[in-house]
Amino acid sequence: MALFLQSAGRKFLSFSSSRKIASVAQLVSQSHHHHHHHPKTAFQTRSYISEMRKSAFEGNILRILRTEIQYQSEYAPPKEPAMEFESFTVENKSGEQWIRLRCKYGEKEDIKIEVTMFDGAVQAPKAGDSDKEDDMKLHISLIVDVSKGEKCDNVLEFICSAWPDSLEIQKVFMLKRDRMAVKPFVGPNFKDLDDELQEALYGFLEARRVNDDLAVFLHDYMMNKDRIELIRWLGNVKSFIEN
Repeated sequence: MALFLQSAGRKFLSFSSSRKIASVAQLVSQSHHHHHHHPKTAFQTRSYISEMRKSAFEGNILRILRTEIQYQSEYAPPKEPAMEFESFTVENKSGEQWIRLRCKYGEKEDIKIEVTMFDGAVQAPKAGDSDKEDDMKLHISLIVDVSKGEKCDNVLEFICSAWPDSLEIQKVFMLKRDRMAVKPFVGPNFKDLDDELQEALYGFLEARRVNDDLAVFLHDYMMNKDRIELIRWLGNVKSFIEN
């Protein structure tokens, strides 16, 4: 009888242990299965939320861009850029911050003018009203090159400032066409020249239509180009985000 109970007890313990081991194994399997899939689900959730936020953020940017493009196009619509000014032809490339003007003067001279967009400003006090804020005078830089055909290696170059209603000479250089000199002597400061010589050089440019009228034209042209380039830039940003 004792042997039977011992044998039965061992079988029961063996059976009980087997069930416990199986239960533990099942729990471990379930736990492993749970932990295996949970990070993936969490990642997918985070990714979905991130995409939703990105979509909402980009949608807001696109809305603002469309509003700004419409405003700029309707409030002050740009004009078709001029292709010429008096005897000059105007070369303009979309997306660039400068333009070039060219013309011939007489039989020998070639005139080339390279012009920046607005590159500075100064305060201009309002006449007769000290209570109001000063106006800002926008500045444009231009380089005027006067050459005399391929046989002449020298180029007479003027560095000028174009203000809203006037042209001002800053420097006068005498350069070689290839401009290879490292530190060429470029002449004295223009304002240090004799007054009569200054007037003569202004007259030299005036005869070639590089004058106050050109400054007025350039300011009007660059105001228009500034609007064109802004609308173009806004459109490029919008297209990039949409794609």
